[in-house]
Amino acid sequence: MTEQPDTGKNSGQFEFWNSASGEKWVANQVALDRHLSALTDRLFHYNAIQPGERIIDIGCGTGTTALRAAAATGPDGAVLGIDLSHPMLGLARRRAETQGGVTNLTLEIADAQSHAFEPGAFDLLQSRFGVMFFEDPTAAFANLRTALRPGGRLCFVCWGALADNPWFSIPRAAAIRHLGEPEAEPPRAPGPMAFAETDYVAGILNGAGFKDIDIKAETCDLIGASNIAETAAFALNVGPASRLIRLHDPAPAIIAAIRTDIEQALAPYDGAGGIKVPARLNFVRARQP
Repeated sequence: MTEQPDTGKNSGQFEFWNSASGEKWVANQVALDRHLSALTDRLFHYNAIQPGERIIDIGCGTGTTALRAAAATGPDGAVLGIDLSHPMLGLARRRAETQGGVTNLTLEIADAQSHAFEPGAFDLLQSRFGVMFFEDPTAAFANLRTALRPGGRLCFVCWGALADNPWFSIPRAAAIRHLGEPEAEPPRAPGPMAFAETDYVAGILNGAGFKDIDIKAETCDLIGASNIAETAAFALNVGPASRLIRLHDPAPAIIAAIRTDIEQALAPYDGAGGIKVPARLNFVRARQP
C-alpha cells in the first residue's frame, strides 16, 4: 500500500480513494471537468479570490480547482492542495507541470481532519465536493479553521438531496431495479450526500467555531457527453450505479439492461444545447471569527 498520512478514523477513505475509485476519477478527469464546469464557475463566484491570497483547496483531487485558484491568486499568492488520493494527486502534479510549472501551488497527501496546518496563515479554505467524507466533520472543520487568519473565509459546494439530483437518482434506480436494494446506510454517513441537510451543515460549522454561516441552494446544470449513449456509459462508470455493479458483478446482459434504463431516463434532458442534467447544490460560506 502507498504511504498513508495520519488519517486516524478516515483510514477507510484513504483506502477507497487509493483504489479503483481514485483511478476512475483520473481516467475520467476531462469528462468530469466538463460535467462539473457550471457549478465550478459558481463556486469561484462565491469564493471571490483576490490577488495575493493564500488558499487551501480541500480534497483537490485531480487539480482542477487548485490550478484555477493558483491562477486567480497570482504570483504573490499561494495555494495548498490536499487530498488522500495518490492517483488523483499524481495527475494534478502532472497537469501543473504541463502548464510550465505552477510556482505558487503545493500539492500534498494529507488528511484535513488531522493535518497540522500552519496556524492562521491562510485567507481561504475552498472545496468542490471534498468535505463530505470526514468521519468526524466537526473535528475536521475545527482543525481546518486553525489554518485561517482572523476574518478568513470558508467556501465549498456540496450536493443537495438525492431526490433533487437525477444524475444520482436515475443510475441508482436503474441499478436497483436489476440488482436489488443495497444495504441501507445512515443518511449522514460519509459520502456524496452526507451534507444534503443544510441545518446539519450549519450545526457542524457552528460546532467547529465558524461564524457568519451562509448556505445558498442553487440549481446548476451538469453537462453530459455528446450523446445519450455516451452519457449513460459515463453514469455506469462513475457514481452510484458503478458502485452497485462492482458489488454484485452482474452478467454483461444485466449491465446492458441497466444502461438501457439509464438512457431512457436521461432522454428528457437531451435538448438543443446538448445533454444537461439539473443538480441541486448547496454553496456554503462561513468565516473565522
